[in-house]
Amino acid sequence: MERSLLEVEAIVRDRICRVCSDRTADGQCGLEEPRDCSLFRMFPQVAKAIQATRSDDIMDYVRAIREQVCAACQYQASNGSCEKRKEVRCALDAYLLLVVDAIEEATGKSFDRAALNGQGFMEVRL
Repeated sequence: MERSLLEVEAIVRDRICRVCSDRTADGQCGLEEPRDCSLFRMFPQVAKAIQATRSDDIMDYVRAIREQVCAACQYQASNGSCEKRKEVRCALDAYLLLVVDAIEEATGKSFDRAALNGQGFMEVRL
């Protein structure tokens, strides 16, 4: 069964927003402007980049996100640097492994988490 972009976004929101460090004590988005969330502001591009990547190497997903999403983001400088990423204020960057996992699961693909060994990413179980 193929899911719509709205269905995939709802699945990702459910998975990511409940662990996001910006949520309030009552579980709501704590950002001053929730529509500015880096993950959901550009979600169609995020989903497209992840769905187009076929790899068990998380760095391939990072590369796809940097090239297809970050390059179009208003917060990334022309030299490729990003203060939001540097300050861990970019939800897309901070939760990328969970985002990839959620989108892959929602679209019927599987991501080999065992391939993450030695790459510096923590395995997170929800």
